[in-house]
Amino acid sequence: MGGAFLAAAVLARLGGRIGLPTIPLFILAGILLGPHTPGVVLVSHPHDLEMLSALGLVLLLFYLGLEFHLDDLKTGGRRMALAGGAYLALNVGAGLGFGFALGWGTSEALVLAGVLGISSSAIVTKVLVDTGRLGNPETRPILGIIVVEDVFLALYLAALQPILSGSDSVASAVMDGGKAFGFLLLLALVARFGTRVIGKLISTRDDELLVISFLGAAVLVAGVSEWFGVADAIGAFMVGLMLGSTTSGKRIMKLVHPLRDAFGAIFFFAFGLSINPGDLPVVLWPVLAAVALTFVMNVLAGLAAGRIYRFGPRPSANISTTLLARGEFALILATMAATAGLDDRLSPFIAGYVLLLAVLGPLAAGRSHWLARLLPGGRDAGRGGGGPVAGSGSTRDGAQEGRVSLEKVPA
Repeated sequence: MGGAFLAAAVLARLGGRIGLPTIPLFILAGILLGPHTPGVVLVSHPHDLEMLSALGLVLLLFYLGLEFHLDDLKTGGRRMALAGGAYLALNVGAGLGFGFALGWGTSEALVLAGVLGISSSAIVTKVLVDTGRLGNPETRPILGIIVVEDVFLALYLAALQPILSGSDSVASAVMDGGKAFGFLLLLALVARFGTRVIGKLISTRDDELLVISFLGAAVLVAGVSEWFGVADAIGAFMVGLMLGSTTSGKRIMKLVHPLRDAFGAIFFFAFGLSINPGDLPVVLWPVLAAVALTFVMNVLAGLAAGRIYRFGPRPSANISTTLLARGEFALILATMAATAGLDDRLSPFIAGYVLLLAVLGPLAAGRSHWLARLLPGGRDAGRGGGGPVAGSGSTRDGAQEGRVSLEKVPA
């Protein structure tokens, strides 16, 4: 574990000198020091870091919930649902069509629909933090799309599991879906009406007790969520949503920073451990085609979200590129596919696809102003303002453009 932390830190420091984001470097450290490449092997079995990796994902999404206030759901719920629905329709629909076009089988196509359709909550969160865009106007739609994706994810997994296992019980699938949806509804009701009570329970002047309290709440609810068929990450997100609205919210956000960064690095390192580069050449062309398709669909989804929120080209480009990466959910589907005995090409395809987008996604997000120039109205917007803000990949004019647009639209 110590070697994993240090290896990730050294690579990230080297990459930072030439402007590379940390996420792909953490993943690269896992690939180079894992069991699938020659040389030094720090971790022989990726499952050895499974719990630490899960904790990293929980803390990343918990922090995301702290940033996402309940007022955003109250005032922008309809537009959020429209933007999330448009994103899913474009990406999941394209993934399903791509799966059938490959001709690997119906079950494989259903798996690929989820792989190509759902972005990585962990990478999206890290990109927003690294680029300094948490305060940008387009960040709210991005977080809203993630929430819609996670709700879809719970229902999708509940429906897919009996298909992959060969179960003929529709009632069982409906029951699993209902259980997941019911638990999500319960969390939403607690977040909506129980914030004052939760605030009193969590409140303490002692930082040590506060850390133990919010960490215990986030991990416990994440575990219970998984038992109900809801992704553990969405459970942690909901806890963050609740605590972020309390009087202790700002202190919690400050205290969780080092935990989020440390265990987040382990999450991406463990992600790299699971990738075997030797399997990738067999599925190289399908992977490249899927990456190109995902990029096109994300641009269309970003334009759709920008239209819904009346954003200009720069915030729309930020939405498109920030949501580009695929990650933890795709790997879960790869595991399910392998267990179900589906096509042998599916697992290396998913690994290659996820690896490429995990690298290209953060890079594209940091240079989203290039895409903005190609979008409708992008050249005109580019004439009025300077270059990108250092370290953000965005522009001052783009952020101002988004704020003006928001002011024109009633909540």
